[in-house]
Amino acid sequence: MNTKLKGAMGEQFAARHLREKGYNICSANYSYGTGEIDIIAEKKKVICFVEVKTRTQGGMYAPADAVDYKKQENIKSSAAAYINSFSIKNKTRYDIVEVILSDNNDLVSINHIEDAF
Repeated sequence: MNTKLKGAMGEQFAARHLREKGYNICSANYSYGTGEIDIIAEKKKVICFVEVKTRTQGGMYAPADAVDYKKQENIKSSAAAYINSFSIKNKTRYDIVEVILSDNNDLVSINHIEDAF
């Protein structure tokens, strides 16, 4: 399975996980300029800009390690555009959801890191 398809699968698992935790999914794959936000979700009047990182089990590094400073800045820039476009007044935060898949692309684990950056 190619990387793009695996990423889309991870985003679906992440969205389902967030819904199960009581989040409302407001948007997916929101892009502005050079940045993209995988999932925008809301819970208890907090808007969460969620970066999803999907990896196959047995990797050397945690998926969240791929969200470097440049990626964070791109996400923040896109989030600012979203906030301005929709006149968001709610509290906001940036989360990461790590999705680990087996070699057969079955879900192994999900780790939701709230307020990651």
